[in-house]
Amino acid sequence: MAARKKIGVLTFHRCINYGSYWQARCLVEGLRNAGHDAELLDHDCPEINYREWRCSLQPTLPEPTPSAHRTLYKEKGRRFFEAFDRLPMSRRFSLYDPSPLDDYDTVVVGSDEVWNLWHPWYGQKHLFYGDGLKADRLVSYAASFGNYDAEQGLDDYWGGRIRGFHAVSVRDQNSLTLVSEHVGVEPELVLDPCLQFPEVIRGTAAKDQEPYALIYGHGFPEWLGPALKRWSANTGVRLVSVGYGCAFADESRISAGPLEFAGLVAGAQAVVTNFFHGCVFALLNGKPFVSVPTPYRFNKVRDLTAKLGAERHLLWEEPEPGRLAELLGGPPQQGVADRINDYRARSAGFLHAALA
Repeated sequence: MAARKKIGVLTFHRCINYGSYWQARCLVEGLRNAGHDAELLDHDCPEINYREWRCSLQPTLPEPTPSAHRTLYKEKGRRFFEAFDRLPMSRRFSLYDPSPLDDYDTVVVGSDEVWNLWHPWYGQKHLFYGDGLKADRLVSYAASFGNYDAEQGLDDYWGGRIRGFHAVSVRDQNSLTLVSEHVGVEPELVLDPCLQFPEVIRGTAAKDQEPYALIYGHGFPEWLGPALKRWSANTGVRLVSVGYGCAFADESRISAGPLEFAGLVAGAQAVVTNFFHGCVFALLNGKPFVSVPTPYRFNKVRDLTAKLGAERHLLWEEPEPGRLAELLGGPPQQGVADRINDYRARSAGFLHAALA
């Protein structure tokens, strides 16, 4: 084990989003479990806070949010804030002025879309490129450019800042291409922290009396609802949505907090999602799943499934009869778990060397 280090983790840790919460928690607690003095760097921006809260109350825009759901979305937000308060964090500081922070042996930037230049809130924020941070070493772990496609190239202004990192790792092929071709650094391709540190996720599996398939996401294509209803009628498996209202689900558990989300995935018979971390949690739990990615999440979901050999679980269009039932009827192939284990060893090796 590397010598004990004082480590700051810089990511999106206060988003009302299950994936953002869990990736932040898994990384900081994974580092603490390895013996380091790690904490999340608690950046603050009133404008972003306002936009985050407003979006959390109307998360399915441009589809209107039914008035009956707004109280449930408020409760969901309250549960997230309770979970945030239990995370190990630094003193709070302005997103634009990290000078009040302590000195760190290492600041780890990531995971999540910390380098997405098109991110609606955090895009092109200098802090995530290391500006103003007091640390002996800058390291990225599972950083992502999100939907900022490699074909766009990368201005040397941002590339130069990434070049200043002592060790660079990314979580997807799109980000690897951007860094290797436009920064001149060959990054390591690593696992999302949720897959790297699964022991952190201790959610108890939900004990529903009837089997259910978990639906996580919104903005699904029109064909999916009727197809899932037919599958549900044929199998007797209920459709339960988590985090969002869903018109074709038998039940929508809108107010679920991050712990309940983890438990619902663990207890599900299958998972249907168009979110990156919906796929991650399905893979983590070895669940049958399908993903119908949206354009915004296309890069992330495509690269995750390709990296782990799970491409067959992506549905780009309405499948042939029987295909949906096939994918929801059995877990991912054994080779997927083998690849996760291989990447887990590779990712651990990167962190050990980067923090040494």
